[in-house]
Amino acid sequence: MDDATAFLTIAGMAAVTYATRSGPLLFLAGRTLPPGAIRFLAHVPAAVLAALAAPALLRPEGRFDASPANVIFWAGLAAFALALRTKGFFGPVALGMGLVAAARFFWGG
Repeated sequence: MDDATAFLTIAGMAAVTYATRSGPLLFLAGRTLPPGAIRFLAHVPAAVLAALAAPALLRPEGRFDASPANVIFWAGLAAFALALRTKGFFGPVALGMGLVAAARFFWGG
């Protein structure tokens, strides 16, 4: 890919990203959303995170695996339990990463 094509690709991607993100901001500026919409939108980040994490945790090789060998699943389960208890973000992420690192260090993988 030559420099001009790369630049045009990046510029086009930036324009599309800007347009899709600024549109709702400009449309909703100065308006108040109904309480039902606010309650609905409050759940979007958790739903997106779950949709991104679930396949990696539950289907690491393209099939369901809840065996003891799937350390990412078990570390994710422990991190989820801590997240429910503490309502935090950093602690569960650190716990999950630490458990996966420890499992891979001690048992390989």
